[in-house]
Formats: sequence, structure tokens, C-alpha cells
Amino acid sequence: MSKRRTTPAAAFLGVPFRWVGPGAVTVLAAAYGIFWYLARPQGEPVLRHVGQLFGGESVLLYSIALVLVSTLPHVEPVFGGIDHAAIWHRRAAVTATVLLLPHIELASNPEATSVGKTLAVVAISGLAALVVWAVLPRWRTMLPAPVRRVVHAALQTKGVRLVVRLLGGYERWRGFHRLTGLFVAAGFLHGLLDASAFEAAPVLRWSYVAIGGTGLAFYVYRELLARRFLPHHDYQVAGVRPVAADLVEVALRPLGRPLDFKPGQFAMVYLETVDGWQRHPFSISGPAQEGGISITVKALGDHTTRLPDVVQPGMPAVVGGPYGRFDRHKGTAHQVWIAGGVGITPFLSWLRSLDADPGSGLQEDVDFFVTSAGPSPFADEITAIARNHPRLKVHVLDTERDGRLTPAAVMAAVGTEPRLLSVFMGGPDAMLRQFRKAFRAAGVRRLNIHREYFQWR
Repeated sequence: MSKRRTTPAAAFLGVPFRWVGPGAVTVLAAAYGIFWYLARPQGEPVLRHVGQLFGGESVLLYSIALVLVSTLPHVEPVFGGIDHAAIWHRRAAVTATVLLLPHIELASNPEATSVGKTLAVVAISGLAALVVWAVLPRWRTMLPAPVRRVVHAALQTKGVRLVVRLLGGYERWRGFHRLTGLFVAAGFLHGLLDASAFEAAPVLRWSYVAIGGTGLAFYVYRELLARRFLPHHDYQVAGVRPVAADLVEVALRPLGRPLDFKPGQFAMVYLETVDGWQRHPFSISGPAQEGGISITVKALGDHTTRLPDVVQPGMPAVVGGPYGRFDRHKGTAHQVWIAGGVGITPFLSWLRSLDADPGSGLQEDVDFFVTSAGPSPFADEITAIARNHPRLKVHVLDTERDGRLTPAAVMAAVGTEPRLLSVFMGGPDAMLRQFRKAFRAAGVRRLNIHREYFQWR
């Protein structure tokens, strides 16, 4: 079993390296809140000061979110992967937006400037819209079943469908998401102009300037400079192969230095299509001929729906990365792999890499569960690879014929002491949350449960 990487401090405390980042975010937010409260100037009303504290915490968390999203490749070691760092980016931003509610209610300043008020409205409107837009694709996993039916009915109305069509798509969301720093800047300036605590407590003002300025500096770096420092590789579309009704594989051939990736990672892929350049993160589903790579694309409702029609062999592509730390070598001697739907792509990468090197073999015992609605388009390929690797046992389930896969069925089929198992999962978020909870209850160690967070993209 491979050892997990730790810092000296983390090793001393017995903390996995991937919790250093989340721990630092939590400690920083808590320490800043305590500092702000203890530094309350004499004569400052408690409720108003608490309201301004919420505003200061909100700016801190937005700054943390901007730092994380600006330096994802660099911070991924201390978060356990770029996908986990992106999730903490979203958590910080959502929490910051929630904190604006008590800030608005409690932090009223009778001497607030008109410019400050205008900036506050701009900031709150823009940031709230960003959070709502980020949460909307996940509403099914966040609402109880009875409420889901009501929301689903509302989404079918003509007006809502028009709004969804106008706002839908990864490119539109990405374009609006790039405005985050401008809305944070508006809120930051509002605080500088209208926070009554700053006059009597300069230490609060300068700490506020430090945290807000840091976040905005990273935002400027990301928008203007980051692309000059991140590696990119020139590729060309070698082939487009429909795999299923809503699934297509695109093979990319390198035109220069190829991408050096580990199986299970993903890349940011820029494709020139007949509709212009499109940008999207994709899991690398395996090596291709001539040192190339292949990506497996599912129709998601944006430009990926039309990919087979707009991408043709010979078209150029640019690949950035690789990113991610979904690595089977982190696991124990007995592993369970679970792939639901398009979550199969990192597992395909693992298997195809094994198959590409006839001399390699699995050093672990693996039970691989593949579940899909209808026959899996990769079942024959996976079964063929398994013939060459006797330590790999494949379980293919068609949910329309066999019913849904359950954690109990997995544990029964594996028959290994839960604490000795490592579980790797990819698939729909609701499914993986249920499985994670059930595996923990069965006795699988929390640190031995790994999942691929492709939803954040």
C-alpha cells in the first residue's frame, strides 16, 4: 500500500496532507472572526459591530475563494486534488453569500455614503446571482423529494424554460463566473467607505485591506497573467467515435510535446468546432495512438450535446493540465471500484493504461462494479482487459434489467473485512453520497473512500 504524503506538522498531528488546506481555511475564518469581535471600538453598538463582522468574514471568505480558484493546480496537494480545492472554493463563496444576510440586517450605518450603498447593491445582486447559478444544476440533490416535484413542475413552465435556455451552458456560466472579482471588489469598497468601526480601530481597517487586497490581487493574476504560466499542449482531433446515444469518444493526436498525465487525471480541453472555440474540462479516458489521449464526452445540455456534429478529424485542440489526484495507488491491497454512468472515464483510463503495457499488472485485488441505465457501451472492452488481469473481477449491472446497485450488494460480493478495503467511486453525486454513508456505516475507513468530483466542473 502506498503511503499518503504528509507535511511534517501534519505527520506529527496524525492528519492526512489533504486536510491541511481545509483546516487552514477553517482556522483562518475562525481566527479572523474572533479578532474582529475582540477589536470592537469603545462606543460601537454590539449588534452593528457583529453585523460588520459578518461583512468582514464575507470578504475574507470571498478572498479565499478567489485565491483557490486562481491557484488550483498549486493548492491541490493540500486539498487532496484540484476537484476538492474547487469544492472548497464553492463552499467558501456560498458561505460568504449567506453571511451577507445578517450583515445587511445588522450593520446599518446612518452615515453610509450614497456611493457605498450603490456598491453594496451591485455586490450583493451579482454575488447572489452567481451562487444561485452555481447551485441550480445541483438542485435535485439538495431538495427533499416532495419539494423536488414542485420545482420540477415550475421548471416546465414556458417562462422558466426560456430563462434556462438563455442562461444554460457551460460557456455562459464561465463568462459570468469571471465577473466574481468585480462583485467582490464592489463589496470590498463598500466596506471601506461605510464601515463605522474603521475610524476608531485602524487595525480592523488594515486587516480588512490586507485580506480583501490579497483576494483581488489573485483575481487580477488569474484573469491577466495565469494563462502565461500554465502549460498548454497543441493537439489535433484524430477521430470522433460515437459510443452510445449520448456518449462520444474523441481521440486527440499531439502536434508537439504530448501531455504527461497519470491515469485518472483530467485536462482542460479547448476544441475548435464549426461554431468556434469551445472550452471544457474532461476526464482523460486513456492513452490513444501516437502518444495521444482520448476523452469521453457525455451530452450535458451545453455544447457537448452537439459535439459529434461540430468536431471533425483534423481540427486543432489545445490541452491544459493535467489535473486531479484520483489515483488507485493510494488504495489498499483490496480495492472496490464503482463507476456509474459517465463516471466510468477515470476507470477506463486506469484499465487502458494497464492494457497498453502488456508487462504491467495489477498489484491489488480489485472488484470493479460498472452500472448504467441500459447495457454499458464499455462492457466488452472492460471484460476483455480483465481476461489479462486475473486479479481484476468485473461486475456489470444494467439497472433497467438488474435493478440498482446497492452498497449492501457490493459488500456481499466482495466479502472482505471492511477496514481492509479501499473504495474508489465515480458517478452521479446523489448515488456517491449514499454509497459513502453506507460504506462508512459498514466499517470502511473514511480515509479509504475516494471519489471523483467531476460535477464541480
